[in-house]
Amino acid sequence: MKLEHTYTFDIPRDIVWKLIQDEEVLKKSIPGCKSFSKMEDGVYHAEMGVSVGPVKGVFAGQVQQVDQVEPSFYRLLVRGKGLPGEIDAVADMRLDEVDQGTQLTCSTEVQVTGVLASVGQRVMGGVAKMVLGQFFKAVDKEMKQLASHSE
Repeated sequence: MKLEHTYTFDIPRDIVWKLIQDEEVLKKSIPGCKSFSKMEDGVYHAEMGVSVGPVKGVFAGQVQQVDQVEPSFYRLLVRGKGLPGEIDAVADMRLDEVDQGTQLTCSTEVQVTGVLASVGQRVMGGVAKMVLGQFFKAVDKEMKQLASHSE
């Protein structure tokens, strides 16, 4: 299943680049985040609770950042397991400077198994879009708070 999500931050690209990879920002922004901890450089262990429609449960997994081209691109590799099934995703994160600030485009290829696969691509796509939307709004809020404290 392919997904694309775009979000515009009214913050300069170099700041978005730094904060979108900050462990504390991510921990506070991931919807349903139960834990998020660094295992090694660019590799994190995460637990996330999801409860959207037929998709309910806790997922534990690994998030890895690779192929970084500062400040414009990186790839996320996400693997997670939970009672509802397994998720295996690759997300290309592109940051472009725009008049309003920074546009982040997330292009994702997701494979799911178990109950997740049985609920259908349309339902899963809706759930994924909702979770991504919540994530980017929360990241934006965290970034604005950090930016206002550092002035």
